[in-house]
Amino acid sequence: MGRKRLRLRRPHGAPEVLSAALVALAALVLTFQMAAAAVRALKDAWPFLLALVLLAGAVGAWRIARTVHDRRRAAERLATLRITLAEFDAMDDRQFEHALRDLLVRDGWSARRVGGSGDQAADVISDHTHLGRIVVQAKHTRVGGKVGSSVMYAVKGTAGPAHRADHAVVVTNGTFTRDAMAWGDRHSVHWVDRNRLRRWAETGTALHELLGLSARSRRARFRRAA
Repeated sequence: MGRKRLRLRRPHGAPEVLSAALVALAALVLTFQMAAAAVRALKDAWPFLLALVLLAGAVGAWRIARTVHDRRRAAERLATLRITLAEFDAMDDRQFEHALRDLLVRDGWSARRVGGSGDQAADVISDHTHLGRIVVQAKHTRVGGKVGSSVMYAVKGTAGPAHRADHAVVVTNGTFTRDAMAWGDRHSVHWVDRNRLRRWAETGTALHELLGLSARSRRARFRRAA
């Protein structure tokens, strides 16, 4: 059986009406008393509340100032960032990717590291107001290691369709095979070997200047070819 709904019965007769009116009046009086007590409490506590508001504002202002200061210091550090080949050689894969990201930020790009499982041949993706988007595939190798053509194929296949990039580049602290360099030159996949990496990281030459990247006019050709 379903539960019966409770229904309020309308008062009948003068006694019940009077009782209902008295209950309503008592509830109204109680409400006013509670409101008056709240007003008195606020009146007594306003100096404390004001102090809390001022303290919260001061803490917020300090945090904002600290964030601005930290960002300015980080920007100043990146503006003069230099990394030697010996430092690159001592890095692991993740550190190498972070270092390339920082170099791109130094050069005026908005860069983020995306390397990892399922990265679709992109370890760093960077955007530039005038130059568009560049996808960076990082290949950290032992000294003397070579990067082959298969890496160039993979980058070419995903840079445009998967990452909507305008430019693609493979960066290594080693070298490339002749076939890899030739294939990259023919298919607009840039490459940065050990010598170019030294010019980029140690001497401070911007990557887009080093590779001669053009502005957005190149976008259509790269994406269409991809």
